[in-house]
Amino acid sequence: MTDDPFSAFLTKVRDDAEATVTALDATIRQATELDRAIKWGKLTYAVNGDFHHWICATSVSKTTVTVTFHFGGLLADPDHAFRQGSSAFLRMLDFTTPESIDADLVSRMVTAAVERLDYFTAHWKEISSGAMAPSAP
Repeated sequence: MTDDPFSAFLTKVRDDAEATVTALDATIRQATELDRAIKWGKLTYAVNGDFHHWICATSVSKTTVTVTFHFGGLLADPDHAFRQGSSAFLRMLDFTTPESIDADLVSRMVTAAVERLDYFTAHWKEISSGAMAPSAP
């Protein structure tokens, strides 16, 4: 077993998804410095090891590689690229091949999420309960 979360994650994904996962990981890590760990079965990225308030996570399904943004609902999405998740906050970007990755979009979203982290950690309970509307980024 390896101590490297990325290598450990790759051992569990479909062979045909490895290149897409690798390209996404490179894009995310080029955007900003983040810690990686496997949390909830996903390759998860966080600032300063705070995986309670994680930034994004990569998962692999039968047909796609998905990057889920923990509080993507607070991020501007002028391209309407996000797919809404099961909560007020979760937003996803889906990819099928390394070539399908819009590296600029992923990088912008990761950077924006890191910039909004303090706001999210300070207000997520109020926003989640509906007592506070998300502010515009």
